[in-house]
Amino acid sequence: MKAYPFLKPGDGGVILAIRVQPRSSRNAVVGVHGEALKIAVNAPPVDGAANEAVVELLAGVFGVPRRNVEILSGDSGRLKRVALVGLTVERAVTTLEKVLS
Repeated sequence: MKAYPFLKPGDGGVILAIRVQPRSSRNAVVGVHGEALKIAVNAPPVDGAANEAVVELLAGVFGVPRRNVEILSGDSGRLKRVALVGLTVERAVTTLEKVLS
């Protein structure tokens, strides 16, 4: 199992460190940027639109309900910590290996 520096076990799930690129041409997991998972969303960083797009994208990629995705820190910045409740580290790693390959 590959180790990712941006993925940590959390209470009842996992915690991801992400870097968001708003106003992108697409919504996608782009790759790794330093110690963070880089996410591109086409929503602008206005009135929480980019945060909502991040929640929706991560829920879809990892196959968890949107209510299980919570932004823990970084509401108004590009660097965020996001909890994915109900997701095991093993399942997260398997999903990341598919998405990042």
